Amino acid sequence: MTKGIVVAGLAGGSGKSVVSVGLTAALARRGKLVVPFKKGPDYIDAGWMKLAAGKNCYNLDPYLMSREALISSFLEHSSGADIVVLEGNRGLYDGVNPEGGFSTAELALSLNLPILLVVNCTKTTRTVAAMVLGCMKLDERVDIRGVVLNQIGTKRHQDIVTQAVEKYTGLPVLGAIPRMRRDIFPMRHLGVIPHQEYEGSEEAMDVLAETAEEHLDLDRIQEIMAPVGQPKTAIIPKKYKNRLRIGLLMDAAFQFYYSENLEALEQEGAELISINAMEEKELPQLDGLYIGGGFPETSAGALSANLSFRESVKMAAENGLPIYAECGGLIYLGESIELEGEVYQLVGFFPVRFGMSNKPQAHGYSIFVVDQDNPFYQKNVEVKGHEFRYSTILEWKGNREDLALKMKRGVGFSGGREGLTRKNVLALYTHIHALGTPEWAEGFLRRCREVQGEGLRE
Repeated sequence: MTKGIVVAGLAGGSGKSVVSVGLTAALARRGKLVVPFKKGPDYIDAGWMKLAAGKNCYNLDPYLMSREALISSFLEHSSGADIVVLEGNRGLYDGVNPEGGFSTAELALSLNLPILLVVNCTKTTRTVAAMVLGCMKLDERVDIRGVVLNQIGTKRHQDIVTQAVEKYTGLPVLGAIPRMRRDIFPMRHLGVIPHQEYEGSEEAMDVLAETAEEHLDLDRIQEIMAPVGQPKTAIIPKKYKNRLRIGLLMDAAFQFYYSENLEALEQEGAELISINAMEEKELPQLDGLYIGGGFPETSAGALSANLSFRESVKMAAENGLPIYAECGGLIYLGESIELEGEVYQLVGFFPVRFGMSNKPQAHGYSIFVVDQDNPFYQKNVEVKGHEFRYSTILEWKGNREDLALKMKRGVGFSGGREGLTRKNVLALYTHIHALGTPEWAEGFLRRCREVQGEGLRE
């Protein structure tokens, strides 16, 4: 029987990632088949969860996808697992409105999963019980079954908080993580460093797994987990004459790919080819190229130095290769990026010079409407997505007609518009999720087939 739990916190920074990743890693090392999930639009935490489980992590976002698609994805990807660990985001009840719409609590209710609540106990004792009790009373449908204390200073601190929580709430305290001298997760100004960029990721995973083994009651946590149902129907793969070779720039600079997006491409007939933009000399033979987001600014020197690869990407785009690029991928296709006074040359397919700010330039959910011709989306399609960028546009030698999408919510590229379009390339700041936007994979590979003259097998 598959069993699952949601790891939630009182706020961002409560320690739920330490608990989620550590719990996942520890159970996987005990021989459990753990399938991880991450609530909301997040690539970095999902990447660490994937590393911990040794299995793909899937994102569940009630804003980006329908309730039916969300539940179907959860049941389908949970099938056959021993354990499901779902990491929430922000605070348990935090949503897009005062009623907590699209919150972790709402997601847990949709999936019939209980909550393991993580509380940061810095400079507080008995008040922790009041906070936990408030979470229990705010919506009594939400099934909180246990508490993990984080940032515990001393044994006395732990004892007082544990006794207070268990006395006033009736919930068991199932772990107490001591205050660390340094962050277990490597950090920088933009937040947690993606594991692909961090040379000590395996060492960090060892520390997280050992922390969970030592400071969490893993057996009791498994006991409070709830059974997970089975999917109603199985997906029947489509059949194609030939699978399309779709390249992915997958390296320290470009890592932001939802597992569901890659699976959607495979479902539509793609063979995915991983490519390192800093090490390969040129693009291999491809039918299409998907460049996801990431942090090209942290690898700008290596990306710029690989001149032959940059030139091969530009030549492929000029020759009509279908290319879909998101955020970091958009930057890479521009002329250059300026960092601390130094300019790094990039692909140069679009006439844009980028810079970087210390403050977010766009952050949150977004919506665009397709109102101009482009290679992949039909006109009048409305797409939900999300933006998260610190990059700025220093100079753009383009015009409004080069932008195929109108922003209904969010910032976009410029002037309330989004989606640089030229030949068979569409590059945009907005990230999309394939389960919320099935038109994306279908449209991308349809255009690849049109270019190659291939079709669906009858």
